[in-house]
Amino acid sequence: MNTHLLALQLMAAQGCLGAFDTLYHHELTEALPQKPGARLELGIHATRALIYALLFIGLAYWEWHGVFAVALLAIFAVEIVLTLWDFVVEDRTRLLPPTERVTHTVLAINGGAFITLLAMNFPGWYAEPTALVWSPQGWLSVFLALCGVGVGVSGLRDGMAALRLGRVGGQGVAEAPIAFDEKKRTVLVTGATGFIGRQLVRALLQDGHEVIALTRQPRQAAWTFDGKVRCIASMQEVSPACRVDVVINLAGARILGPRWTAKRQAALRRSRIGLTGQVVDWIALAEHKPFLMLSASAIGYYGIQRTGDATELDERAPPQAMFMSDLCREWEQAAGAAAQYGTQVECMRFGLVLGMAGALPMMLLPILLGLGGRLASGKQWLSWIHVDDVVRGMAHRWRLAVGQAGAAPGMGVSNFTAPECVTQLGFSQAAARIWHRPCVMPTPGWPMRLALGEQADLLLEGQRVAPKRLQREGFVFRYPGIAAALQSVK
Repeated sequence: MNTHLLALQLMAAQGCLGAFDTLYHHELTEALPQKPGARLELGIHATRALIYALLFIGLAYWEWHGVFAVALLAIFAVEIVLTLWDFVVEDRTRLLPPTERVTHTVLAINGGAFITLLAMNFPGWYAEPTALVWSPQGWLSVFLALCGVGVGVSGLRDGMAALRLGRVGGQGVAEAPIAFDEKKRTVLVTGATGFIGRQLVRALLQDGHEVIALTRQPRQAAWTFDGKVRCIASMQEVSPACRVDVVINLAGARILGPRWTAKRQAALRRSRIGLTGQVVDWIALAEHKPFLMLSASAIGYYGIQRTGDATELDERAPPQAMFMSDLCREWEQAAGAAAQYGTQVECMRFGLVLGMAGALPMMLLPILLGLGGRLASGKQWLSWIHVDDVVRGMAHRWRLAVGQAGAAPGMGVSNFTAPECVTQLGFSQAAARIWHRPCVMPTPGWPMRLALGEQADLLLEGQRVAPKRLQREGFVFRYPGIAAALQSVK
């Protein structure tokens, strides 16, 4: 058996598994480059990735003879130490989901196998004169070289993220806690482990409130919040006698993803409307009714605004006859049902939320790679808000509700968007200036339309949504302009 060829084939499998682990777990589900606590793990990942880039490219076309064989063994030893260190750091800093644990186990087994097979070549390679001997393996070598380039780019990204997180962590005195209420309350938060939810829960804890988190993964949520939050998997775990003063309803499956088939639409409705209905059903039975329910919605309520239309949409603008508009409208109606039980309901129509997680990192990726530019016409409006202003806006709504205690409960809506609305091209140009990258690469819209169908409207059409109610009430945005918002996450 040709052990060298088999080792290269296992390396190719390692490249595929590693790409899945990086894209699905590290980027999409765990968003490691945006987690301050992941700085050390990212540094280890960056080092390992650069080692793998050297191995993939170096072994794709060459045999390592003589002293180079010794160097190869040394590289293997360093990689093994880094892998074991990575396991320890992961267990100390976060709770890995089952799919990531399985993937890491398979990667470790496969990595051990190809390292063993290559090590079997050591006696023969060491006996040869020192040289890198050209030994291409056809398309397998081409694939391994591409894997090397890909893992190298990933390593650079993780290294840059680790450096950035180091700068963010060392920026001096922390900002004062967000003041929600002078009285300490018990708050039920759904969607607590999401991008906005994590920011909100930490702010609530910092302000001295008690938090109950409704989540599909209570064990992971408890780990995320260092055991400071009561985590439940179902509203049935909350007794009607349990006192809850405020409900903040943020739960909802990711809207961007597979095409909006009938099955996918049903899943999105269940995660928003169905879960909101469960919360309202609990309020109906609760012995002590929450005085306030803040419920998420989205500017998708307004449908789409055709390119070239600069009309500002405020909270009075009507919905349209399309799925994303219907979804938001039904979501708000489900939340509004809590008003009949004496709870003030406030629906928050979020624009694109910017921060160190969420959609922004993926939006910035082509720009950081120098591939930024206009998407389709680039003239579609992008209504956004910084995540800090989202949490501060919730605190603002809460304080106003306390001040209006005794008034007849009802339902209000607020646009949670920044005062400055930009076009898609304007966003790309602002980001390119901040990160010192070019912004000249156009991306046609038709492939996205073909792949995503109606869902592509979220990216190719836009809405110019204005936060009129918040502005009338005197809310002061910390990040009113796109440049400052992007600079805050650099």
